[in-house]
Amino acid sequence: MIAFARRLGATTFPKYLIASVLALAADMGSFLILLDAGLAAVAASSLGYAIGIVAHWLLSSRTVFAVGVAERGPARTKQKAMFVMSALVGLALTTAIVGTGDLAGLDPRLAKIFAVGVSFVATWLLRQRVVFRQVAA
Repeated sequence: MIAFARRLGATTFPKYLIASVLALAADMGSFLILLDAGLAAVAASSLGYAIGIVAHWLLSSRTVFAVGVAERGPARTKQKAMFVMSALVGLALTTAIVGTGDLAGLDPRLAKIFAVGVSFVATWLLRQRVVFRQVAA
């Protein structure tokens, strides 16, 4: 267990977790504001997630994976596109989970919380292993 904790601490995961919490704050805050304003749960969830994507790129590219960020130009554009694609996977998962929960009569906030966990794991794996693979530990 101690070896695992050391290995985890030596990776980018702790920084990614912090960046994700901050991006989630932007996402969830937007979601709750939009939901309170009367927007449908799925639309509020999608828009909130999109705001979180922007926040996450800014945090990830400048702090979490700064070493693995491509130089400006075509390589950086490709990396941004891959980052957005990973976010779209998370968005699709989030939208499907919140939509399904809403149709099932669940509180959309509970569905969103579950969606956050699923989306987090999926995007971490994609970003660590594909988008910023140069710094994967």
